[in-house]
Amino acid sequence: MTKSLPSAIDAEQSLLGTMMVYPNAARIAIESGMLSDYFFLDSHAKIFNVIFDLYNEGKPVDLTTVSTRLSDLNLLTFVGGTEYLINLSDTSVSSYNTKTYVELIQNKASMRNMIEACNQIVDLGLKGQTDIDEYLDVAEKLVLDVSRSRRVSEFKSSATLVNDVIEEIRKRSESKTNITGIKTGFTAMDNVTNGFQRGDLIILAARPSMGKTAVALNFASKIAQYQKEDAVAIFSLEMPAEHLIQRILAAKSDVEGVKLATGQLNNTDWSMLNEAALELRNTKIFIDDSPGIKVSEIFSKCRKLQVEHGLSAIFIDYIQLISGSSSYRENRQQEVSEISRNLKALARELKVPVIALSQLSRNVEYRQDKRPMLSDLRESGALEQDADIVMLLYRDSYYKSKAAEEENKKLEPEDLKSQILELNIAKHRNGPTRTIEFSFDATTNAIYTVASDF
Repeated sequence: MTKSLPSAIDAEQSLLGTMMVYPNAARIAIESGMLSDYFFLDSHAKIFNVIFDLYNEGKPVDLTTVSTRLSDLNLLTFVGGTEYLINLSDTSVSSYNTKTYVELIQNKASMRNMIEACNQIVDLGLKGQTDIDEYLDVAEKLVLDVSRSRRVSEFKSSATLVNDVIEEIRKRSESKTNITGIKTGFTAMDNVTNGFQRGDLIILAARPSMGKTAVALNFASKIAQYQKEDAVAIFSLEMPAEHLIQRILAAKSDVEGVKLATGQLNNTDWSMLNEAALELRNTKIFIDDSPGIKVSEIFSKCRKLQVEHGLSAIFIDYIQLISGSSSYRENRQQEVSEISRNLKALARELKVPVIALSQLSRNVEYRQDKRPMLSDLRESGALEQDADIVMLLYRDSYYKSKAAEEENKKLEPEDLKSQILELNIAKHRNGPTRTIEFSFDATTNAIYTVASDF
C-alpha cells in the first residue's frame, strides 16, 4: 500500500485565504519565513508567489489584485480559476492564526524534505558505487541540510537587544571577575581575552616542533579543571589518545616525559604521577584520535557529547589534517576555506570556543627574524578571516638548539627547562592584540605564565 506524503492542504488553503482577506496576514507570513517551496500543491505555491510579489511591490493584497495578477501571468485557470480563489477567501477566519498555519505548513515540508533526503541516501546505497566515507558524509549532509533549513534567523529589535545586553552587563558586574568566557587558568591569557568566548573560532598556529600541541593540551587541561561540569573535546588527527594523556600527565605531575615513556620512575616520581592521575580522572576530557576525520563527523560527535556530558571547549589538532569535501580535493585552498567556515559554524551552533591548531608556511624559515606573521598561515586566508582570535607561537630557544645540533654541540638538560615561549595574539576581533610570554619546560611540555604587567 503506497502512503501519501505528509501535507497540510487545509492549512495551506486557510493561509492563502487569510492573506487575501486580512492585509496584516501577508506581512506576518512573509516575516515568519514562509516560502513557496513549503506548499505541497503547486497551484498553492503559484498563488503564494503572486501574493509575495504584490506585497514586496507595496501593492494591496486582496482577491481582486491576486486574481488579476494570476490572469496576467496566464495562471488563473491553472490554480482553479476565480471560483477557487473565492473559496479560499471563505476559509479565512482571523489573521491571529497566521503563524500557526505557517508553522504547520513548514513542518510538513520538512517531513517531505527528510523523506526525500532518505530516498536519496537509499538510492546511493543501493548503487554501491560510492566510497563508504564519502557516502556517510553525503548522507549526514543531506540530513543536516534539512535540519538547518528550519533554523531561520529573524531580526532582533534594538529594544530586546538592549535589555539582554544590559542584563548581561549587570551579571558581569555582580560576578566581580573579568572572565566573561571560559577560564583558561593562565592569568595573562585570561586578562587579555577575558577567557575563551563561546562561539569564537580560535586559531593556534606555529611551525612544527614549536609547541602548539603542548600549549593546546595545557589549555585543555586547565579548562577541564575549572569547568568540571562540562566536557572538553580533543580531536587529535596526528597523535594517539594515549600519547596525549601521557603528555598531560607529564605536564601536571612535573615528571619528565622521557621517564614516562621508559617507565624509569623513582618513588617521588610515582607519587607525583599518581597525584596528577587522580586529578585528571576527576575531569571530563574526551579524546577522539580518528585520523583524517571530516568536519561533519566532528559536528556529529560534538553534538552527542554536548547532550550527554555538556561541552565547554573543542580542541582540534590540526586543521591541515582534516578531510574536506570531495568536491574541493583538487583545490586545497578552497578545501581549507570550507573547513574554516564550518569550524566557525561549529563554534556558533554549539556555543563553545573552538581552538583549532594550524601549521604555518615555510616562509618563516627563510626570514632572519623567524617570528611568525598572520600572512604565514598556510593555504588559506580564510583562516585569518574566519578566526576571532589568531595566536602565533615562537620559541627562540628552538632555533638556538637547532643551530647547536648542527654544530654538534651537546645540549644540557637545563637548556630544555624554563625556555621563553612567545604567544602573539596577532588578531583579536573583540579585544587587544598583544604578545604573552610563557615559561616552557620542554622536558614535561608544561607552560607557566611569566610575571607581567597585565
